[in-house]
Amino acid sequence: MATDRDWGCNDPQKRIEWAAATTEALRVLEGKWKIIILCQLFAAKGPLRFSELERLIEGVNQKMLIQQLRQLEKDGIVWRTVHPQVPPKVMYELTESGFALGPSIASLIEWAESRREHAAEPPRDANA
Repeated sequence: MATDRDWGCNDPQKRIEWAAATTEALRVLEGKWKIIILCQLFAAKGPLRFSELERLIEGVNQKMLIQQLRQLEKDGIVWRTVHPQVPPKVMYELTESGFALGPSIASLIEWAESRREHAAEPPRDANA
């Protein structure tokens, strides 16, 4: 749990390094569809065809899906494999680096669910 971590808050250089690392991680994951793509690839537990991803991700258009997949491939998060046949068969799967995101994405999901639950609670009376 994050609250149990020794954050080394007395070391300004460490805080700068963490901020830079976090910024880089968020840059790789930014975009409306990237985390959704990753969640689908985690759930599949194996390669998915482009058409399968397109069908699984409601609301994404082909151009945006291609763009987000290319960025994830460039950043070393997914592998793209083209099988030479007609029509071409393009498969996407997580790289080792992509799989390493699993615990972080699971933590983000837990945080989001907890946040949603707390938002649904009635506000506390500050005068109580």
